[in-house]
Amino acid sequence: MSTIENTISPGSAAYQANRDGMLGLIDRMRALEERTRAASAAAKDRFHKRGQLLPRERVALVLDPGAPFIELSTLAGHMFDVTDANKSVPGGGVIAGIGFVSGIRCMVSASDSGIDAGALQPYGLDKTLRVQELALENKLPYVQLVESAGANLLRYRVEDFVRGGNIFRNLARLSAAGLPVVTVTHGSSTAGGAYQTGLSDYIVMVRGRTRAFLAGPPLLKAATGEIATEEELGGAEMHTQVSGLGDYLAEDDRDALRIAREIMAALHWERPGKASVQFKPPRYDQGELLGIMPMDHKRPVDMKQVIARIVDDSDFTEMAPNYGPATVCGHARIEGHAIGIITNNGPLDPAGANKATHFIQACCQTRTPILYLNNTTGYMVGKAYEEAGMIKHGSKMIQAVTSATVPQITIYCGASFGAGNYGMCGRGFHPRFCFSWPNAKTAVMGGEQAAETMAIVTEAAAARRGKPIEKDRLDAMKAEIIGVFDGQMDVFSTSARVLDDGVIDPRDTRAVLSEVLAICREGDARTPQRMQFSVARP
Repeated sequence: MSTIENTISPGSAAYQANRDGMLGLIDRMRALEERTRAASAAAKDRFHKRGQLLPRERVALVLDPGAPFIELSTLAGHMFDVTDANKSVPGGGVIAGIGFVSGIRCMVSASDSGIDAGALQPYGLDKTLRVQELALENKLPYVQLVESAGANLLRYRVEDFVRGGNIFRNLARLSAAGLPVVTVTHGSSTAGGAYQTGLSDYIVMVRGRTRAFLAGPPLLKAATGEIATEEELGGAEMHTQVSGLGDYLAEDDRDALRIAREIMAALHWERPGKASVQFKPPRYDQGELLGIMPMDHKRPVDMKQVIARIVDDSDFTEMAPNYGPATVCGHARIEGHAIGIITNNGPLDPAGANKATHFIQACCQTRTPILYLNNTTGYMVGKAYEEAGMIKHGSKMIQAVTSATVPQITIYCGASFGAGNYGMCGRGFHPRFCFSWPNAKTAVMGGEQAAETMAIVTEAAAARRGKPIEKDRLDAMKAEIIGVFDGQMDVFSTSARVLDDGVIDPRDTRAVLSEVLAICREGDARTPQRMQFSVARP
């Protein structure tokens, strides 16, 4: 391998401007995450008065102390609960991430019941479906901490009811795939949400707090005239002694989480251990990632400077550097483990698409995971590029991405526009994991391009009718289009829609990649035979 030469000048004005812009975006992201934590923690007195732990206290206790935890989709639903950016509470009403429970790497999902009693927030459904998909793909046991008021009936939408069935289908799929579903029902699990408990392999209930029923007392009385208390209808003691729904009866939240950890510890769950390999850290400061990416996506960037700060010893063996040079492909290692990297120093042209296709196929041949560092305005357009077969060669690249047989990980580092988003394994192409940097932008094209395109089309149509359009009207249309595009392309909008798995600080990129590569390796190494498990009851 060859060491990437440093070309970054941290003292330059351009670097400092980039760094200040990135830090500002990181501060904005952290402030939103803290707002969600604060909104949930505001219920502390109420929870503690009734002997309960807050949702994040539960998550902290079920996880192994000091072990890595990757929290997912923290900005989900931002500005979809309310349109006031200063009042929106993101997260979708769900705390979710990948961590360790009794030494076993798991997907952990918890109702954020400190906010609206755990009712599912906008995009909470999409977030839950995504974390279930990640658990299935990566063969992770699923630990869920349930306390939810269910759907918000004041915001009822029939499509959410129908799509919500996928949550229960996925729980059944996880179990059928040999991936244990361990559930602690801390509080309410009502109506359809009762199946969130019922479709679990191991169910822990809390005396005096758990409630699981298909119809609560008000609906029961309205539907049948029968009168029953919540405890009689679906309390923990009834379900662990009479109905058999509950497997374990806990005295309180702490006791329930202890039982959940003991269940996981008792599973016969072999995980390939992380191989002990020797590696050298990057030669350059990872903190310098803050100042590499400009805030203006139209300014050029040498993405090899990003690679130099995330791979071992800053070593990178570039493939065909003189052919399609704007598309950078090559091999490196992260904490000793091989990875192929594809990134962009400009738009994708026919030669670059051909090179990337070849490289993807070569990585599949050697079972090497692929990392896509998105920074492209798309595939090249124009007469010369059409004649050179841009559509054909771009399609071959998209076909290679779609057909790849190795884990693919995507990080949006800058622009990800047009079909370039597809060719660079955007979210629609189901990368194993997909994260964004705070400055990333995703769209079919830039707002100004979209506005100018529609202006040309509108003027041409008006000319054909013999009624040229007024300039003021045209300018207003262009401004509206730019506003629509600009309002949807940044990460605070795309991550709110769960179009990635979360926004990460660029300085954390190597650590996140190390964890997700380990998750991919472990998941792919697990065979159906090794997915058999048993449990000794605590």
